[in-house]
Amino acid sequence: MKILMVCLGNICRSPLAEGIMEFKIEQAHLNWQVDSAGTNGYHVGEAPHRLSQKVAQMHGIDISRQRARNIIPADFDHFDIVYAMAEDVIEEIRWRTGKNFNDAKVKLLMNELYPGRNIDVPDPWYGPESGYREVFDMINRACDKIVEHYAFHKK
Repeated sequence: MKILMVCLGNICRSPLAEGIMEFKIEQAHLNWQVDSAGTNGYHVGEAPHRLSQKVAQMHGIDISRQRARNIIPADFDHFDIVYAMAEDVIEEIRWRTGKNFNDAKVKLLMNELYPGRNIDVPDPWYGPESGYREVFDMINRACDKIVEHYAFHKK
């Protein structure tokens, strides 16, 4: 399975999601791939936000080598599932990928835990470290559910 995690700038939420998912894939010995991307170009080429890196490191996950990139139309050819961190991100993905957008592949990440509730992972960008910790915990629980759902209880 190939998974793409997407947020706005690809420096806070989606790098955490990529790192957490990679860690869980490794722990479960799965032959999956994960990547992350953003919908705006403000941070292309940058490392994840220092607080995202710090919170990930507190859990033994190193995301420092990741670099921000934009989602591109070809991502829909490569990835099986595209997880958006928030509903506004889905609209940006749709706009950025045009005719390649595939609604069947796009899901809100938190719908893995709370189906149909359409809960956003809040953007911690302007807030304190506690916001990054909260986001880590939310994403971590959702990634556990993804592994459980797709690796151990295939539909």
